[in-house]
Amino acid sequence: MKIIYKPLSEKTWKDFEFLFGQRGACGGCWCMSWRLKSSVFEKQKGQANKNAMHKLVKNKEQIGIIGYIDKQAVAWCAVAPREKFVRLENSRVLKKIDEQSVWSITCFFILKEFRRKGISSEMLKCLIEYCKKKKVKILEGYPSVPNSSNIPAAFAWTGIPSSFEKAGFTEAARRSQSRPIMRYYL
Repeated sequence: MKIIYKPLSEKTWKDFEFLFGQRGACGGCWCMSWRLKSSVFEKQKGQANKNAMHKLVKNKEQIGIIGYIDKQAVAWCAVAPREKFVRLENSRVLKKIDEQSVWSITCFFILKEFRRKGISSEMLKCLIEYCKKKKVKILEGYPSVPNSSNIPAAFAWTGIPSSFEKAGFTEAARRSQSRPIMRYYL
């Protein structure tokens, strides 16, 4: 499957809406979970999160890319400078490794019928290409280690280590058995 990608923008907003559907991907998230304090995120699940994301898009912020197969939006991957993700900045397990500037990969969302087909690794390769154009030096991801081969989709939203490894990422730190910090140096 050949994936092409486009950054999330006003031009691709409708594709993002289609991909995330009525539920906002998962429980009204609209990919705002890492960008907000937990209390704020919980208060604005659903339409308010969608509005907040759309405002970021209108402000031309770096948010992520949409993956397409045969012109259909099938996948999403969030990426932005680490400091844009409030929860990440406040995490003890995922705290900064060093003071280098990194862009963080915080979320994947893949349409159900396209899951378990290697799309996340392909999206990571697209992200590498996208970030090279942005002159990013280090990409960082925070996958979850599955405790079985049949990991529920709701728990795979940060990716799994094998997908990152297939795209050329290596483990840079691990403060928790289930949450490595993986990096790719561009």
